[in-house]
Amino acid sequence: MRSIVVVAVGGVTSRLTQHIIPRYCTTTTQYSRHIHTSRASVWASRSYFRRPTSIYGTVGVCGSNVKVVGSSLESSKGGSFVSMAPITTDNINPGEVVDKSIAQNKVMIFSKSSCPFCLKIKGLLKSLNVEYVALELDQIKNGAEIQNALLEKSGQRTVPNVYINGEHVGGADKTFSLHTQGELLPLINKSTHNYDYDMVVIGGGSGGLAASKETANLGMKVAVCDFVTPTPKGTTWGLGGTCVNVGCIPKKLMHQSAILGGELKDSREYGWDTPETVTHDWGRMVEAIQNHIGSLNWGYRVALREKKVDYLNAYATFTDPHTIKTVDRRGKEKIITSDKFLVATGGRPRYPDIPGAKEHTITSDDIFSLPYAPGKTLLVGASYISLECAGFLAGLGYDTTVMVRSILLRGFDQQIAEKIGAYMEQHGVKFIRGAVPTSIEKIEEGTPGKLRVTAKTTDGEEVVDEYNTVVVAIGRDPCTSGIGLENAGVDLAKNGKVVVEKGEQSSVPHIYAIGDVMEGGLELTPVAIQAGRLLARRLYRKDSLQTDYVNVPTTVFTPLEYGCCGLSEEAAIDKYGEDDIEVYHSSYQPLEFTVAHRPENDCYAKLVCVKSENEKVVGFHILGPNAGEITQGFSIGLKLGATKADFDNLIGIHPTTAEIFTTLNITKRSGKDVSAQGC
Repeated sequence: MRSIVVVAVGGVTSRLTQHIIPRYCTTTTQYSRHIHTSRASVWASRSYFRRPTSIYGTVGVCGSNVKVVGSSLESSKGGSFVSMAPITTDNINPGEVVDKSIAQNKVMIFSKSSCPFCLKIKGLLKSLNVEYVALELDQIKNGAEIQNALLEKSGQRTVPNVYINGEHVGGADKTFSLHTQGELLPLINKSTHNYDYDMVVIGGGSGGLAASKETANLGMKVAVCDFVTPTPKGTTWGLGGTCVNVGCIPKKLMHQSAILGGELKDSREYGWDTPETVTHDWGRMVEAIQNHIGSLNWGYRVALREKKVDYLNAYATFTDPHTIKTVDRRGKEKIITSDKFLVATGGRPRYPDIPGAKEHTITSDDIFSLPYAPGKTLLVGASYISLECAGFLAGLGYDTTVMVRSILLRGFDQQIAEKIGAYMEQHGVKFIRGAVPTSIEKIEEGTPGKLRVTAKTTDGEEVVDEYNTVVVAIGRDPCTSGIGLENAGVDLAKNGKVVVEKGEQSSVPHIYAIGDVMEGGLELTPVAIQAGRLLARRLYRKDSLQTDYVNVPTTVFTPLEYGCCGLSEEAAIDKYGEDDIEVYHSSYQPLEFTVAHRPENDCYAKLVCVKSENEKVVGFHILGPNAGEITQGFSIGLKLGATKADFDNLIGIHPTTAEIFTTLNITKRSGKDVSAQGC
């Protein structure tokens, strides 16, 4: 009788190594979901074996109607089976089988189907999505001889006996210990190239940091290059990128400071003996916020060190597709090579091309660390950055004006945008509509000094006024120029962003881009973080999950917050046609506003639905306090394809503002009044 080896997953339990095996047999797929072996064999050797094409393989003999001689267990049914041709092992030296098994398989487990520790090792590798091949010694006629050869080679008698990349790891305890210490994946993912790194991330923002840490977690050698070019005013910052240093974090904290000022006024209606006149200390606020940001910067550096990610505070430039040159603040140059690169350099504010703009204005890169109170301030632009800054500046008591060329919040729902503008005007923010600045001149030194701004309206009228501070917020440009992408052959769009295929891959297969520099993406921090993590898992853990750029929730932190997910009303009409869109809407008044005698109809909610798709909700919009918290929760509904009926069948929490979405029953089409109602 011939001794054979076949691919199986799981196997029949047996304490013996001798089997009576028919000339042909089938394999069982009992232990895991995997092996599609109609095209696969076990080993990679031309003379003996070929490597399996499945992710997990167990080598042994286990088929229906195969009896285990001398065992109390017999298998007449092995569950589900996958047929494949047997592979002969006649006259093969056991030591040679061991050597070839180790040499030709990245992760090789010498196992026994009856061993619970072997099952645990396979389960661990399966959970890590790691490819392996297991040789079940209790299912092979010469298994005992192979185990003796293995003992001679490794000095270990027991199973499981694990080899990774040709290196003897040991048994279950040692393998699990390596996993606990974070050393198992690095051993498995050991590089075969000769570059300095497996991955170099250019950009130390939220997306780049997330990708670098996840890549390091998966056992790869990673470096992060991050260098902040100072603003024209000399402002710079630490590790963490825009969001942490000059974006989401300080913006939200200054927004909160302004909200507290309004709530101090409300507190008197609630019985608090709050003084009629309270003052705000700009310097104290900035110091507290910058201290918090500093702690985050430090935390990121510590996290990189703990993950064994090399941090280079240096400016990186491609010199060829696999090489970058870095230059630190002292001018010291270093050449680094890498198998793969991730471009995550983010964006920076754009300045208008007018006299005095760069010399005399500031941007969002400067305002959050401004060492003196800004005084009378002009914000140029109608972006969310402009309106958010205008909102908290006015809330802190500063004379605030916004100069708008055309519409507010381009790309957002325009009905909500106009409601935001109206609310801000009611609360002291002045708007100059249909105008753009043509020059900015310093007329008085100081902190703040005084600037003369000349602007021109669409009617050709000249507008001149004086301000202490001018904040430019007309848009952002990707940081892709000056980093040598042309030397690497990376294609850029007209707007300077990196052109990518599915999976954030650029025109150069080993160079990727995420975040604000990626063409067609969303300029949102959580999106970059998600994209970075999932990219790392696809590259180094063989995951397949892609970042979903549809129905991503976001919030504009204007004085009344605006949260949204999905399509604006305008975009929905463009996509589906006006006749197929039904909009349910209502104004509402938060309970907290009642005692404080705030207006009844400032807050607003609406759902944009597609009639032909069972009123599927494709747009969620809310204007009111804590809009971000509300939107985050409801956004899962849009992800899962919720309909208007699903919202109607949801029982609200009372009294909350979010419950308005469970009772919306007036359509825009009806023309009925949507003024806020009582409980």
